[in-house]
Amino acid sequence: MQITRNATDTFTGPGDWFTGTVHIDAVAVPAGSSRVSAVSVHFTPGARTAWHTHPHGQTIYVTEGVGLAQRRGGPVEVLRPGDRVFFEPGEDHWHGAAHNRFMTHLALLDVDDAGAAVVWGDHVSDEEYGAAPATGA
Repeated sequence: MQITRNATDTFTGPGDWFTGTVHIDAVAVPAGSSRVSAVSVHFTPGARTAWHTHPHGQTIYVTEGVGLAQRRGGPVEVLRPGDRVFFEPGEDHWHGAAHNRFMTHLALLDVDDAGAAVVWGDHVSDEEYGAAPATGA
């Protein structure tokens, strides 16, 4: 058994990657032969990622609040605690909080051989985000 004491401070998600205020806590970082990366991401109401892809895909698991997710060309989906979403490798997508709710999810993925976890694209427009269905908060 190996216990790693958390020495990493919560950091604010950079504006190049997110719209709105997002806080990120490291859960697991690739080390040795492991390529697993995991973070807990806390979105304030209306906050969201930019469009992005992952070389080996990504799983998000909603732990609290109400969230939204969309793959390019698909409908905006409402997410609630306990919901799990897998985005295929290279699938262009975004995810974030509902308009009126906080949302926290765990994001789990494998980095590629160069250590890259994500390829960031353009920001989700207010019009794209505004297409979200009512969350029934």
